[in-house]
Amino acid sequence: MPLSKIRAKLRDKNLSPMFGTITKISSTTIEAQGLRPSIGDIVKMIALDGSKSELGMVTEVDRNAFFIAPFGFIEGFKIGDKVFISEQGMMIPVGEELLGRVVDPFIRPKDGKGTVGATSMAPIMKAPLDPMKRGLINEPFRVGVKTIDGLLTCGKGQKMGIFAGSGVGKSTLMGMIVRGSEAPIKVVALIGERGREVPEFIEKNLGGNLENTVIVIATSDDSPLMRKYGAFSAMSIAEYFKEQGRDVLFMMDSVTRFAMAQREIGLALGEPPTSKGYPPSVLALLPQLMERAGKEEGKGSITAFFTVLVEGDDLSDPIADQSRSILDGHIVLSRELTDYGIYPPISIQNSASRVMSDVIEVEHKKAAQKFKRLSSILKENEVLVRIGAYEKGNDKELDLALSKKDKMNLFLQQNPEEMFEFETTINELKQIIA
Repeated sequence: MPLSKIRAKLRDKNLSPMFGTITKISSTTIEAQGLRPSIGDIVKMIALDGSKSELGMVTEVDRNAFFIAPFGFIEGFKIGDKVFISEQGMMIPVGEELLGRVVDPFIRPKDGKGTVGATSMAPIMKAPLDPMKRGLINEPFRVGVKTIDGLLTCGKGQKMGIFAGSGVGKSTLMGMIVRGSEAPIKVVALIGERGREVPEFIEKNLGGNLENTVIVIATSDDSPLMRKYGAFSAMSIAEYFKEQGRDVLFMMDSVTRFAMAQREIGLALGEPPTSKGYPPSVLALLPQLMERAGKEEGKGSITAFFTVLVEGDDLSDPIADQSRSILDGHIVLSRELTDYGIYPPISIQNSASRVMSDVIEVEHKKAAQKFKRLSSILKENEVLVRIGAYEKGNDKELDLALSKKDKMNLFLQQNPEEMFEFETTINELKQIIA
């Protein structure tokens, strides 16, 4: 390394830092003395024998002591080990070097490709966009999935939720959106998922192609703090590219695991549990993350898709309910459609895009409305038709719906490997309902 670079690195370093001492260790927190940190400060804990080091966050401050929530495992630390305030704090390196990489929330490589050489720094935590600086969502965002492009059209800078129970097909749909999206930059946050799912998602759903894609992972075996800040870290990366005037696709799986991480943190800090054991801080945290996505005037946009695991297919779940109120639309996946053999199993009756009418043409809007109406009529009269109780000619709209049923079902089906152009999808939709 050139001497000039070493000097530049050392210029702002404090080479004789003050340190505190660990005085108490419990299963969830570490108590220390000797420093005067602030709430939210990042500290580094180092064993006296140098065998172990770990980052943590100051979550509580007393007159003579402070309490640390570790980002990793606390096994191996002893009374008397040292604590330093981290100079990096809640900042992460960002830059073009991140593209094609798989990293953890602190941008440490997980793909075995060596250190990420990014030099620019960005804060993990940041206030959402000023409402008056937000640009109007007036352009369609194409994802290559017929059902979404045709019937639930998204806008550039929109926040969408994908609501589904376990095993319905969220990950596959996520992969389809990432592959088929027109966005030049893609940031994927895999939060609280099983470790097995990470290489599986990359190879099966993305086809091993990470070009122009950044993946941030914090698996279920990581600490609650890592899972919580993994989501914010991924959003900071997306904001870096947005600031450069680029359009970014942000994909997060899942909001529910993120909320569960905050539940663990909140309950450990003594917050009162409310609905389903979630403390109040969980519901306050969701808009802090989701509202950071959007379109900014004079800059780029972040179009975000957040998956929400609906336990027991119950859409009244507190996290699902709160997410729906913050997001600009929701895509509901139906287990019933999966059983019926329609994939992706998007329930168009229960799904909605709140900006659709602002980003599409009048003809497209009319065609989508008619398609949804015919689909609803088929759903209402399904039992009558199946048992043979309906006679043709009694209801003109139902007759029309039955005549177009096969074509409509074909429109809703799509293989995970298939991608469709936006114009092709719209033309097919118009032909079906003509």
